[in-house]
Amino acid sequence: MATPDRPGFALPLLLLAGFRTLIDDLHAELARQGHPDLRPVHGFVLQAVGVPGTTAGELGQRLGVSKQAAGKTVDRLVALGYLERADDPADARRKLVRLTDRGLDGLRRSAAVFDQLRDRWVATLGADRVAALEDDLRRVVPADVFRLDVPGWFGA
Repeated sequence: MATPDRPGFALPLLLLAGFRTLIDDLHAELARQGHPDLRPVHGFVLQAVGVPGTTAGELGQRLGVSKQAAGKTVDRLVALGYLERADDPADARRKLVRLTDRGLDGLRRSAAVFDQLRDRWVATLGADRVAALEDDLRRVVPADVFRLDVPGWFGA
């Protein structure tokens, strides 16, 4: 039951602030490691493209945004060297969007930095409390926790 010192609206704000803190720290470290142009939405896009690649239309569906919105983000990531467009070997009429070596490097570094950030939380809160937090969130979050349509859900 919500109480005056713990109102219901505070929980989502605290969860969002925790998420924002992790993402801001991630991007500060990625900038130090040679990826200053990556933005939070770019991580969702790189994950949604994946190793096999995809089309702009499929990417829009995965992200929950229009094909045009996905195309604009792809254009930006192509210009930054994270993605490339290539002919689909299975269908010459289609263009695939694929990760470049720079895009793969950004994803690998992101994974390593997230491990470091989790370690920081463990150093602050303790391993048992971080594990309990993760376990508790798994109990209340739907099984499809890793959703790539956050940009569309947020209204991007």
